[in-house]
Amino acid sequence: MTDLEADLRKAVRGEVGFDVTSRALTTMDASNYRRVPLGVVAPKDADDVAAVLEVCRAHGVPVVPRGGGTSIAGQATGTGVVLDFTRHMNKLLSVDPESRTALVQPGLVLDRLQDAAAPHGLRFGPDPSTHSRCTLGGMIGNNSCGSHSVAWGTTADSVAELAVVTARGQRLRLGQDWAGAPAGLRELVDGELARLRTGFPELPRRISGYALDALLPEHRADVARSFCGSEGTLGVLTEAVVRLVEAPRARALAVLGYADEGAAAEAAAGLLVHRPLTVEGMAADLVPSVAALPRGGAWLFVETGGSSEGEARARAERIVRAADVLDAHVVTDPAGQRALWRIREDASGTATRMPGGTSQPSRAGGGSEAWPGWEDCAVPPRRLGAYLRDFRGLLGAHGLRGIPYGHFGDGCIHVRIDFDLLTPAGIGRFRRFSEELAELVAAHGGSLSGEHGDGQARAELLPTMYGHEMVALFERAKAVWDPDDLLNPGMLVRPAPLDTNLRFSVLPREPVDVAFGYPADGGDFSAAVRRCVGVAKCRTTPSSGAAVMCPSFRATGEEEHSTRGRARLLHEMLAGELVTDGWRSTEVRDALDLCLSCKGCRSDCPVGVDMATYKAEFLHHHYAGRRRPASHHSMGRLPLWLRRVDRVRAAAVVNALASVRPLAALAKRLGGIAPERRIPRVATRTFSRWWEGRNTRGTGDLVVLWPDTFTEHLSPSVGRAAVRVLEAAGLRVALPPTVHLEKPPVGDGRTVALDPVSLLRGRGRVCCGLTYVSTGQLDHARAVLRRTLDLMTPVLETPAPVVVLEPSCAAALRTDLPELLHDDPRAARLASRVLTFAEALERLAPDWRPPALNRPVVGQTHCHQHAVLGDTADRRLREAAGLTGDLSGGCCGLAGNFGFEKGHFEVSRACAEEQLLPSVRQAPREAVVLADGYSCRTQLEQLAGARGRHLAEVLAEALEPESPES
Repeated sequence: MTDLEADLRKAVRGEVGFDVTSRALTTMDASNYRRVPLGVVAPKDADDVAAVLEVCRAHGVPVVPRGGGTSIAGQATGTGVVLDFTRHMNKLLSVDPESRTALVQPGLVLDRLQDAAAPHGLRFGPDPSTHSRCTLGGMIGNNSCGSHSVAWGTTADSVAELAVVTARGQRLRLGQDWAGAPAGLRELVDGELARLRTGFPELPRRISGYALDALLPEHRADVARSFCGSEGTLGVLTEAVVRLVEAPRARALAVLGYADEGAAAEAAAGLLVHRPLTVEGMAADLVPSVAALPRGGAWLFVETGGSSEGEARARAERIVRAADVLDAHVVTDPAGQRALWRIREDASGTATRMPGGTSQPSRAGGGSEAWPGWEDCAVPPRRLGAYLRDFRGLLGAHGLRGIPYGHFGDGCIHVRIDFDLLTPAGIGRFRRFSEELAELVAAHGGSLSGEHGDGQARAELLPTMYGHEMVALFERAKAVWDPDDLLNPGMLVRPAPLDTNLRFSVLPREPVDVAFGYPADGGDFSAAVRRCVGVAKCRTTPSSGAAVMCPSFRATGEEEHSTRGRARLLHEMLAGELVTDGWRSTEVRDALDLCLSCKGCRSDCPVGVDMATYKAEFLHHHYAGRRRPASHHSMGRLPLWLRRVDRVRAAAVVNALASVRPLAALAKRLGGIAPERRIPRVATRTFSRWWEGRNTRGTGDLVVLWPDTFTEHLSPSVGRAAVRVLEAAGLRVALPPTVHLEKPPVGDGRTVALDPVSLLRGRGRVCCGLTYVSTGQLDHARAVLRRTLDLMTPVLETPAPVVVLEPSCAAALRTDLPELLHDDPRAARLASRVLTFAEALERLAPDWRPPALNRPVVGQTHCHQHAVLGDTADRRLREAAGLTGDLSGGCCGLAGNFGFEKGHFEVSRACAEEQLLPSVRQAPREAVVLADGYSCRTQLEQLAGARGRHLAEVLAEALEPESPES
């Protein structure tokens, strides 16, 4: 233990982390930069903050305040001690509706404040796209804005008082009329009045530098306002009194279509006279699908408010009439507005992957990598069109690509640019472009930062905007507040060069030897890990619609259990500086241990991080040649054990033994199974044995029904029900072959002509390999999948689709199979044939109508279905059957082997309690509990005593009774 660590542990009551994991999690924010801290402290209160500053000052170690870690310019990273305010100092202390103010701690997430203010008809005005995870302290540090700044301004406009601790331990209460000003600040300002009155550009989004002009007498010498945007370099915030605004009772969204980006930019400033709440802009190259948008190549999102829906709509329609547009939509439905805003809010991640392009040396098949750094320059709104034309020209001159979008009404543009930050030549171009763009922004009278602060990305270029004399004044102001340069050094004044400390420089230059193909990342595991840019959507704590990501973070609230945290640890594993034992790392293993492999991040993460695949990859290498946990054998090889039980007809014996508590306890202990779990019953008659004893029916299109392990051995009733419904819809059902045939046909799926070679090979069963993949037994998974492809070869010679009832197995066949056997063309062919139960009915029996059930439904969309398969066809099928209501999002928490593994029960239960169990408890008695996944049904049974059913079972029950011989 170092002297610094020992002294901090003695001085503070909060957690002190100098371990590898704590440091690795805070090496980066959402910027291009990386710094390795000495340690991390989570202070309990202002006394802890003061104690940390005193200890660090004595040791000469810098201190960096950090909130949600979503800063885009590098200001939330540092080499000393990082103060993490999200763990303890994260409370809303009070809301005063009369004065329209709230008292908050710096680690409070913005959405928590919005939730508390909403019952009073109030809200906090600024709302960055990261509102579900950014903190008030970070917003004050960066002077954040968001999409509603045309109506409610920046964070500085919403701050009344700030409580701060200076580097030398002074506790100040900042406000107007020099309240809380440190000694010497007033004298500094009084000596520079002329410079302060003429040296700052007049524009709504001027965030760069220190806001020293707020200290002018005509601005009431507002010390709190001048502190906003200081990026943790002047003092450490411990409390804030913030102003709230009246929230409109109703809103409407006018989506205005223009021919191109330039036309939209030129129009934006002219709409401000109508006093809209937002004027946001984006072009077609950012939007995955324009189906929901009006005609055009670029759009303005203009929001209006009113006391009623009619008033809000009337204001929106007035703007449509005043705007010169190609086309326009006005949306008043809240769900429709949320869907459109989601496109805008995910833009910072979406823009990180652009289609095609060749600027990066390691080109991802999923598009070129693009990075922040020039994320939020701002110019006067009336100059935005001209600035964008010049900006596009500068990109072209440097051979770069970027997709501008953002706050057109404020003249603030976000953009991710496909810099090559991996090679010296590319980094040199990054510097030259940055210098020329700074000159361009200054020429248009703009600010280098319009929202996210300067950090390391832009502080070096502040003389271009302000001149050297003003920057020298910034340095003097910093010395007044922090004479020892203890707080976040290298930011804003005396900055580190913008092309140093780049986070990519530590990654390996050669591709890492891996098992999966990573087709969206050019086969490069480092590129896959680089996908995480730190926007931290995975740190969203409340339910967000049908979102799944990230259930383990929602359960624990710990950064290491978020998708971002795990990606950071994998980054450090590849870097080899902090995490030094590579694939054998216990830190990475422990962080991945609570990953449920739900694949929610694959769809919910704006850049498509797939932590389930990364986890499987890591476990494959981590346990290579080593003893594996017992659960990997007991549950990872579940298909093998269940087939053996069936082969000797021992299901009844197994069930009987499992019902004897001492024997069950012993089996669970030996198998690494949580003692709180009940061992599921094995079916005494498998689905396939039932199938072999029935008559073939149906004369329509052939479908091959996949007998997954769960349907086959644990819930054959689902398979029987699916056969009934598919045949009722006029389809002809077959099962995959159980011997390796050299040539087609499949026949009726039951009988095939056997040659002697086929007989010698013996019978086999197809398997998606899911349990092997989820436990990282990738060599076994490959062997199982190659055998499956051999069995399926005659099926692939026909046009028959493959219907998979278990969502996790369908997802494994669609994604894991082609990514793991990327060298076998049959893998992609089989993946392309996979249909869900609902998709099969919709595509192959479009005229069939399901029986009318007319009942409400409750339950949960399977996480793999949400992430990989989609549930549009399921929604339409439920609607056609009169099953009303929506299923909840989230993850059930069982997630295959995860919830059964020893040590996971509490997290598993917490995940279920987040959405699934409350929705079932609150459902009306007549509601149908739908759960297509075996894991979901098991979780419902074991934690809630509720019986969940597959949609096929619900539909089959409503069909006409079958004849006795079936």
